[in-house]
Amino acid sequence: MEVDLGKVSQAAADWKRAAAELEELRGDVYGSLLQKSDGARWTGVNSSVTKDFVRKTAKEVSDLCEEATSVAAVLDDAARELTAIQKRLRDLTAEARQGDPTRAAGPDPGLVVADGPNGTVRVTEAYCDVNGTSQRTKDRLKWYADTLSNLVAHAAEIDAALERALRRAHGGDPHNAGHAVFTSLDEDQLPRAMKLASLGDEANAGQRAELRRLWSSLSPRARAELWAEHRSELLAAGLLAPTVKRIAPDGGSGPYGVEEPGAAERRTREKMNLIAEAADWKGDNDASRHMAHYLGNSGSDMELPVDKMMSDVPDFRTHIEASIREEQDQWRRTALAEFERNGGQPVAIPVETKNRDFSFTQDANENWFFAVGSTRSNVTGVVTVVPDQSGKPEVALDYQVNAWDRYNWDKDKGVTIGLPGKAELNIPDGQMARLHTTGVAQEFDMAGSSSVKHYDLGGAASNDGPLPAPEQPGRAGDRTDPGREQQEGR
Repeated sequence: MEVDLGKVSQAAADWKRAAAELEELRGDVYGSLLQKSDGARWTGVNSSVTKDFVRKTAKEVSDLCEEATSVAAVLDDAARELTAIQKRLRDLTAEARQGDPTRAAGPDPGLVVADGPNGTVRVTEAYCDVNGTSQRTKDRLKWYADTLSNLVAHAAEIDAALERALRRAHGGDPHNAGHAVFTSLDEDQLPRAMKLASLGDEANAGQRAELRRLWSSLSPRARAELWAEHRSELLAAGLLAPTVKRIAPDGGSGPYGVEEPGAAERRTREKMNLIAEAADWKGDNDASRHMAHYLGNSGSDMELPVDKMMSDVPDFRTHIEASIREEQDQWRRTALAEFERNGGQPVAIPVETKNRDFSFTQDANENWFFAVGSTRSNVTGVVTVVPDQSGKPEVALDYQVNAWDRYNWDKDKGVTIGLPGKAELNIPDGQMARLHTTGVAQEFDMAGSSSVKHYDLGGAASNDGPLPAPEQPGRAGDRTDPGREQQEGR
């Protein structure tokens, strides 16, 4: 946060000047001194020794030039990346400390950011609330701590990569220049990324996190090389995981288990079990499964079947596709500019849309209205440009849809569900929320991602054809699925 990275930039500038002067000297040596030495009419022992000395000197000047150019390149690359990370750290720290006191749905309190152990970042509440820490605040605390710690880890990895590159470029002998040649930190980071990606399912969580950070550090050209060789492994490592805030939209029902349950809560729980069973018989399998999980009281996360959500609710699919349409032209222009900048070589650009909220309605789809209600969503992907046989660019997008929410019940919210015939089951306002505060049921997080789809963004002209359809869910999870579980997994 406080280190003066201007010194790194200044060092890079100094080495660029040194490299330029050495390049000029190399031209003089090869264009004048070496030619005169080799062309001299002189024979004998002294001639052989002198000419050999001049050749070695010329090569040493050339090696010094390459070494200075390498040092300048990796310093410049590191300075640019570290400066961007530092700015992101400062911006997020200021954002966390300020909070959002004017938020329409309820103020977000300011948070305190401080150093944690072992290069991590600790984020705490600025003050205690008599009502306890809301779920939204808990999510904010975790998101800021994880994101800031990840940025610090990224900076440390760049620093280590820079040190390795400088050592290899220098070679450890002050009297013998000319060793590894670098044009950027790619020459150090790409082999490491390739190695981590090749681990596949054997990679642990830390290695996968490092692979995602390396991906963001690589140049577009190096990313394309990594993507072409290890696409499936990168996807398995969570390369397309969203980076936007995934936090509860509100405070939820309140603290869990802070009151003693009474007879009313137990009756409500039994009625809710009946409603969950009735919803399952009606075909509202996801609503039933989520309600049963709430009543199961574990609080564990559940996965959202995003393909099924888009398939079941056309308006949700349209909502997602609109976010892609809004960005695809800019994504295409950015990728094509990188393609041209890299001389027509393949490039890969990571892309991500902003968070967009969507509300399901009971009229349109009762199942997802009760299962989720409203969800936050975005699209993450990779835009690639590769040359065709004639060298012209072909632009494509590989993307997935991400959705997340928290299953909770507002304090003023009830539920009514129809039964076979004209009968109904009704839970009055507020009673569902009390199941959480009395410890009879428990809120939980829901999140999921769609299958990865491939879309042609066009060659000479942009493609405005239909986007790929979501995967069809089939019988998965409904009452005709022979493999489904019958209780919380119904």
